[in-house]
Amino acid sequence: MTDLTEKNLFIEDSSLNPVLVGATPLVAILLCTYDGQKFLAEQLQSLESQFHQNWVLYVSDDGSSDQTLEILKQYQAKWPQGKMIIRKGPQQGFCQNFLSLACNVDIRASYFAFCDQDDVWLPEKLSIALQTIITNQNIYVPFVYCGRTQYVTAELKPCGISPLFVFPPSFRNALVQSIAGGNTMVFNLSAKLLIEKAGPVDVPSHDWWTYQLISGAEGDIFYDPVPYLLYRQHDGALVGGNNSFGSKIERVLMMLQGRFQNWNTQNINALKSVSHLLVKNHQEILKIFESLRQASLRDRFRLMEICGLYRQTRRGTFSLFLAILLKRV
Repeated sequence: MTDLTEKNLFIEDSSLNPVLVGATPLVAILLCTYDGQKFLAEQLQSLESQFHQNWVLYVSDDGSSDQTLEILKQYQAKWPQGKMIIRKGPQQGFCQNFLSLACNVDIRASYFAFCDQDDVWLPEKLSIALQTIITNQNIYVPFVYCGRTQYVTAELKPCGISPLFVFPPSFRNALVQSIAGGNTMVFNLSAKLLIEKAGPVDVPSHDWWTYQLISGAEGDIFYDPVPYLLYRQHDGALVGGNNSFGSKIERVLMMLQGRFQNWNTQNINALKSVSHLLVKNHQEILKIFESLRQASLRDRFRLMEICGLYRQTRRGTFSLFLAILLKRV
């Protein structure tokens, strides 16, 4: 961990409210739904089965037209009063839906967890994440726990596992790669306050943005190599895993078509808009990364080395070099 004096501090003493005190911290689970009737009940049941029971579920529904709201209300009636809070989403896509919850200043707890509508959480998911954060955090510094996922079919049969990443999480990595799905992320109040300060920016995904923002501010990122979540791979999923050969080819094609380049443009613009939240060194790295994208071929690779950009796997590194070579970064 970086020394505290080198980090931005985001919690004032007056912000340390009662939810931070006690042996059983309160977790705000941030669930976004949209036409999720097929798998939603199983997810809600897995939340109910968590070993850590001190949580409140905040649901943002983005205009479902199926039975999603009815299922939510059934569980809301079944659970203790105040255990589930349902609100209307912004209806601007999944990313803005999640950011609408993460940026909501009225949602306060000790810790926060993004939650997808079609996964299944293993019973120890929250307790492991909380134990990890509490053991390693300084509450004045943003801290994000994330990790691998177990890929499963629609019927919950194992069909793979997300890649194992071994290099340290960092802003230099976050600029060119998202290492974990939001469905694995649990973060402390300091991280939540930082996300609030940034606001609902226009970015491709909330999880990649969280990684970039927290690492850019010198917050702590913990990547767990052990999966505690069953990540369904099905036709209705907006974002899926990349364990199959076909999905890997598809991602290369997306890069060649300029999708990765467009995502980087969105992320850079968002980071520039909140550059005051980043540490000085990362502000400079961001400027170099932006100039790299328009530089000559020779200068692109030189600036990449200066930035210290890296991905977590050989295949990822090859894709990054190819993107830089073809000016698709």
